Amino acid sequence: MGVGPSTKETTLHHFRDPLLDVVDKDDDVDLLGIVIVGTPQANEDKVFVGKRVGVLLESMRADGAIVSLDGWGNSHVDFANTIEEIGKRDIPVVGLSFIGTQGQFVVTNKYMDTIVDFNKSKEGIETEVIGENNVIIKDARKALAFLKLKMKKLGE
Repeated sequence: MGVGPSTKETTLHHFRDPLLDVVDKDDDVDLLGIVIVGTPQANEDKVFVGKRVGVLLESMRADGAIVSLDGWGNSHVDFANTIEEIGKRDIPVVGLSFIGTQGQFVVTNKYMDTIVDFNKSKEGIETEVIGENNVIIKDARKALAFLKLKMKKLGE
C-alpha cells in the first residue's frame, strides 16, 4: 500500500502549513516547536522513534500535542505508536490523518480517541489529484479545538 499524490504534501503546503499557522496565531496556546519524524521500515525502529517523541515532549513539559501524518496505511503504525507514547505520559494528544473509506487504522490504541480525518474526496479514497487530501485550515482549527478541550479536561 503506497502513498499517492493526493495524500502527499507539496513543498508549497509545507511552507504555508495550515496547522502551524492556526496554532501559531492562537493566543490560548504557546507553540513550543515542531518535531519532524521519519517513517522507519523496521518495527523496532518505529517503536524507538515513537518513544523518542514521547520523551522529548515530556522533557519539554508540553501541555498537549497534535500529531499530523503525511501518509496512511503502514505509516499508521508509526502514527499510532507515537500517539501512544505521548498519551502514556499524560500529555493530551490529537491526531490528523487521512482515513477516508478505510474507516479504520492498521493498528490502534486507547490514546487514538481524537483523530481528525482530512479526506477531501467525495468517494473517501486516495486520488490522483496532487494535494487533494491534505490538511486545510478547517482541519487545523478542529484539531486545535479538540486539543484545547482535552487539555481543559485534564486540568479539571
